Amino acid sequence: MENTLPKTCDASGMFEIHRMLLRSFEEAAGLVDGVRERDAGHAQVVAIQLELISNALHAHHQGEDSRLWDLIDQRAPACFLHVERMKTQHAEMLVHLQALDRAVPAWKRSAARADAQPITDALKGVCAALAAHFPDEEATIVPVIEQVVTQREVNWFAVHGRKATPKGQAWNMIGAILAAQPDGGAAWLKKHMPGPAGLVWRFVGAPRYARFRAALAGSQGR
Repeated sequence: MENTLPKTCDASGMFEIHRMLLRSFEEAAGLVDGVRERDAGHAQVVAIQLELISNALHAHHQGEDSRLWDLIDQRAPACFLHVERMKTQHAEMLVHLQALDRAVPAWKRSAARADAQPITDALKGVCAALAAHFPDEEATIVPVIEQVVTQREVNWFAVHGRKATPKGQAWNMIGAILAAQPDGGAAWLKKHMPGPAGLVWRFVGAPRYARFRAALAGSQGR
């Protein structure tokens, strides 16, 4: 039976962030593999991307762990099993994400293939965990959020994510979000950066992001 209760908030941002994270982690192993042996300059750039997406995923899940699960437990106790499964999935994913965090510094310094292997292994684990977790969360948790969580409470998660973005990486994060959306980010820009803010992205943010992507591919300075 279709649920006709009015929504208490718009939780579509969950899908937007999930797309960005999944796309970013799925391409990461290829970026690492594209770094030539001992090319430390290129490795430094790719490491920035690895650290950026790891930080984004940590922040995304930490926000849910610290705020979301308690709200749902209090307001939708029938969803207890779903919430517990989300917590378990977070813990399983965290093992691989922490392995990635441990592996990046050595490779960042050496750019050696031997040091890249633990990164590749960790990324495989993260991607597998996210491929299971995100569809489950979108099917079982997002509809509940839109019935029991207020817009003000949902907005906190967006602010939390922005605050967690490392200094100097905001344009790269926005670019990654836009690139992951089905329409290339046009709807996201209209919704989140209307008017002058969108022009700033077009003339400042987008060129900077394009240069970063070129550096990630190793097409600058060669």
